[in-house]
Amino acid sequence: MIAVDAVSDALAGLIRDLGEGARLPPERELAERLGVSRTALRDRLRLLEAFGVLSRRQGSGTYVQRLDPQGLETALDLALSASHLTIESLHSVRVALERQAAREAARRGDPVAIAHVGKALADMEAAATAEDIDHADFAFHQALLHATGNAALTFFADAMTGVLFRAVRQRRDRLKTHPRDKEVSVAAHRPLYEALLAGDADAAGQASDDHFQVWHDLFTQPTMERP
Repeated sequence: MIAVDAVSDALAGLIRDLGEGARLPPERELAERLGVSRTALRDRLRLLEAFGVLSRRQGSGTYVQRLDPQGLETALDLALSASHLTIESLHSVRVALERQAAREAARRGDPVAIAHVGKALADMEAAATAEDIDHADFAFHQALLHATGNAALTFFADAMTGVLFRAVRQRRDRLKTHPRDKEVSVAAHRPLYEALLAGDADAAGQASDDHFQVWHDLFTQPTMERP
């Protein structure tokens, strides 16, 4: 049986019914309406406020607001720390997320959005330092996720910003001694960009998987050469 926090569940239902911008009833009225203690209610309200779902305005009340992805990013960071999970443990999630993003971005074929992906690739090619490569690499993946036009993927892309950038940094630390760092990075990303330009969803999904396989091969076989 799945454990359910009845107070949080009731609050979530109320927030969905009220909608963005609505003001919550006063605390006493809300506690009576939900059939919970004011102490339990306050705890949940503080948590939702911390995550950015609610906004307390002095002298006015508490309002429902659109969730800022940064709130979810904070929650994800806390969950990783509390659960003793590593960034590496999210790898399969990221692979699946970006494979789907690549397919959707190729099918959508938004030339402006794809141009942002291309700009990140060009910045990677022009990078003068490892830090420049980091930022271009990160920008490439964020642009890819936003190129889908899928609000859910975009939201989670923004929410995973910190986690993804740390993943890039960790990879960079492991590649410091590779003599063709930038060349490998560009070669790993270019086929995906070209598949987006061609509007080929299958090729884009495969190119995304191949991109991750490049790094896997480099880490497990550090001496192997890459084109």
